[in-house]
Amino acid sequence: MSDSPTQLAGKKVAFQGVPGAYSHMSCRAIMPDIEAVPYPSFEDMLTAVQQGDADWAMVPVENSIAGRVADIHHLLPGSGLFITGEHFQRVNHHLLAPRGAKLENLVEVHSHAQGLAQCRERLHKLGLTPIMHSDTAGAAKDIAARGDKHIGAIASRLAGEIYDLDVLIESAEDAEHNTTRFLIMAREAVTPARPKSSSDPAMVTTMVFSLRSVPAALYKALGGFATNGINLTKLESYIRPGFHESAQFYMDVDGHIDDPAMQNAMEELHFYCQKDAVHLLGTYPASGLRGRDMD
Repeated sequence: MSDSPTQLAGKKVAFQGVPGAYSHMSCRAIMPDIEAVPYPSFEDMLTAVQQGDADWAMVPVENSIAGRVADIHHLLPGSGLFITGEHFQRVNHHLLAPRGAKLENLVEVHSHAQGLAQCRERLHKLGLTPIMHSDTAGAAKDIAARGDKHIGAIASRLAGEIYDLDVLIESAEDAEHNTTRFLIMAREAVTPARPKSSSDPAMVTTMVFSLRSVPAALYKALGGFATNGINLTKLESYIRPGFHESAQFYMDVDGHIDDPAMQNAMEELHFYCQKDAVHLLGTYPASGLRGRDMD
């Protein structure tokens, strides 16, 4: 964030979950001077920004182990919000339990479905019964309130500190380099200037679109990106609720929306898409961690 502390006074960033969630950690990592405000659902988080109760939303979109975050993609086009940046957050799960609990006495462990999935082998070896919860930090909060030393939670170290829990196992996840990608979204589009040299930050452009029902439409729609030398770093299809006859596509591409090559590619994409079915979500600086392993 380049704004001065005075300019940031009173501003807020919304995240889904409760204090101690990985979304909360992401807010603290890149907006340390901004108040992070929890909301119970993704819809509530986005609505807070839409209505001016918060200035940004910290939106998780994909995890390197579990894949796409459910329900997010179909919410983005209708939110009216724009992507202004991205952040890659290292996910380091810990097995937490009430103070004084012992690992050998645990019977079950609570967490979000993704948290449990990312620690499946470890939990299986320990003989613990996984119990799904709406989010990781919420599970930590609940087991702290219950105080049952037979029940643990998979959550962040921050959650353990906030809810005064013991860490029984650090780095409980099965795979290394477990990372979640977040998008920072705001009410207004903020498009950076086009890079003028290789030393300037690289840019990413994100969009969603729906194709016309013609043969080889996807192949033809993406042809403009290939012929103009534009790299696609992500392309996913998904079915929107109530639109089972046609898929919607989410796409990240390397480059600035105002680049001549990008404009040519976008013209071809529009030609093969339904009317008003291309939604530009933002052009923003690529994270320095993009494409790198996180230790």
